[in-house]
Amino acid sequence: MQHGPAVRRRKLGAELRTLRGRAGLTSGEAARLVGWHQSKVSRIETGASGVKPADVRLLLDTYRVTDSQLREVLLTLADSGGHGRDHWWHAYRGVLPPTYRDFISLESQASAMRTLETSVVPGLLQTPEYARAVTRAAVEGLDEDRLDALVEVRLARQDVLRSQPPLVLSAVLDEAVLRREVGGPDVMARQLTRLVEAARLPQVRLQVLPFAAGAHIGITGPFVVFSFPSTSDLDVVVLDHLTSSLYLERKEDVEAYTEAFNVLQFHALSPEDSLDYIAGIGDGA
Repeated sequence: MQHGPAVRRRKLGAELRTLRGRAGLTSGEAARLVGWHQSKVSRIETGASGVKPADVRLLLDTYRVTDSQLREVLLTLADSGGHGRDHWWHAYRGVLPPTYRDFISLESQASAMRTLETSVVPGLLQTPEYARAVTRAAVEGLDEDRLDALVEVRLARQDVLRSQPPLVLSAVLDEAVLRREVGGPDVMARQLTRLVEAARLPQVRLQVLPFAAGAHIGITGPFVVFSFPSTSDLDVVVLDHLTSSLYLERKEDVEAYTEAFNVLQFHALSPEDSLDYIAGIGDGA
């Protein structure tokens, strides 16, 4: 059985394969040393199956890896799979594509999330009515039961903002997000009120990038940067496409998107001015 986000399994597997190579061992030799079948080592290294932290520790000892920071990172990767733990989104496996399950898993484990949104309100800040309207528009041919389930998932995700400690959310919203009338004027008015309420939470930093800012570095599309406790080596960038999501984990990619987000924050209105801006649009809606 596969556990945890596939992006994590692949990263862990690639690192373990590299360390095995540095130790001068074939996969068969490594398997014999730890008392496993070679196929288990191969499945772990390709990310085809999850691996328990205890097994990772055994491999690291076998490969004579003494770097404490590296060991901590790899053990964190293994633990992020949630082996044997029941996550709430497992109940929705029948309606959630794998990439969405990966996203929710990362979101639930992250300590911070930075997001640029150019079209819709971030899922963590959506009202039920807005979430329903967005989901209905984004996924054609949904029956009511599946629509209900997808909206339930989106609302359940918002618990990360109320957990202890909560996810720290920094969001830059293009003004188009606030102007696009999703679900009709009443739904949009309530959504703008919800944004004002969310902007006052200590764990939420909300900034508006007004049309007056002109072209900007994020004009090519939205993105999310997840950060994790203890180390930046686990940070992930997520780019959404119509039928799939792209996960970027190379250090240079994460640094590029992090810098891009910093630039967007600089050009956006301050959190205080953004709150007033949102409230003003709401009053005029």
